[in-house]
Amino acid sequence: MPKGERISYSEEELAWIEAHKSMIRREAHALFVEKFGREDVSLANYHSLCKRHGWLTGRTGQFERGHETHNKGMKGFCAPGSEKGWFKPGERRGVAVRLYQPIGTERVSKDGYLERKVNDDLPLQKRWRAVHLINWEAVNGPIPAGHALKCLDGDKQNTDPTNWTLVSRSMLPRLAGAKKGVHYDSAPNELKPTLLGIARLEQAAREAKK
Repeated sequence: MPKGERISYSEEELAWIEAHKSMIRREAHALFVEKFGREDVSLANYHSLCKRHGWLTGRTGQFERGHETHNKGMKGFCAPGSEKGWFKPGERRGVAVRLYQPIGTERVSKDGYLERKVNDDLPLQKRWRAVHLINWEAVNGPIPAGHALKCLDGDKQNTDPTNWTLVSRSMLPRLAGAKKGVHYDSAPNELKPTLLGIARLEQAAREAKK
């Protein structure tokens, strides 16, 4: 039938369609075409007719309250043979093979610190550790709680333990120039020891007042 031309239905056909409105549309349409020989009526035509007349199937596509699912009680069910596609512990495929970096690999972090891969375990953020931390702790032991390491010469990739000193974390904003506008890392090398000494004295004074 030419596009845009109106399709006509007999009273018998309309009555039949209304009587079967609750059926699945595709099945009802197939029966309609077979019964009345209406090859000119497509499924879309049939659907539109029902919609215009408000002949709804009554189905919402949602489970009703109290509905029992088909897989109830089938905990952990796996189709036979599906295990062939399972990943094995430690196995890598596809892009993961190309992107994998072995333990010992070093990289520079977005903050400019040299990092080394120390394991392949989870979580991901625990796989890499700053090299200056590794080297410093090898000589001095674990970093105490509330403290951090400060780079003395401003070169974050100089991981020699002697280039790092232990400071209270509360000193870090002052060394970053938060109050006096003098940033330790960008200061001249001859001024760095003075800035660090002043920060330590101010930190000691604050702690003495507590």
